[in-house]
Amino acid sequence: VRLVESGGGLVQAGESLRLSCAASGSIFAINSMGWYRQSPGKQRELVAGINSGDRTYYVDSVKGRFTISRDNAWTGVYLQMNSLKPEDSGVYFCAADGSTLPTSPEFWGQGTQVTVSS
Repeated sequence: VRLVESGGGLVQAGESLRLSCAASGSIFAINSMGWYRQSPGKQRELVAGINSGDRTYYVDSVKGRFTISRDNAWTGVYLQMNSLKPEDSGVYFCAADGSTLPTSPEFWGQGTQVTVSS
């Protein structure tokens, strides 16, 4: 499975960004996808996830501000990020896995940088 992210950039606090992840290859193996964030000095964390039943997961810090969605055929997953805060800055990685939540993803994208200025 190949994952390619896009949509990162530099925005001001309070603005929005939409990240996209295009999946190709053996997408039949995917049962869940998600977005991880790697911030300087912090461990990479799962920010949002979605599975084949469209059940979603969000880390507490983004609940009510971020929305994850997907294409039915697992060809794409998206992260709508609203009311961005400086602490949302980091490299965002798309991830995919055969389990119901990508807590230990088998597949990773290359990452896209999100920078939120105050």
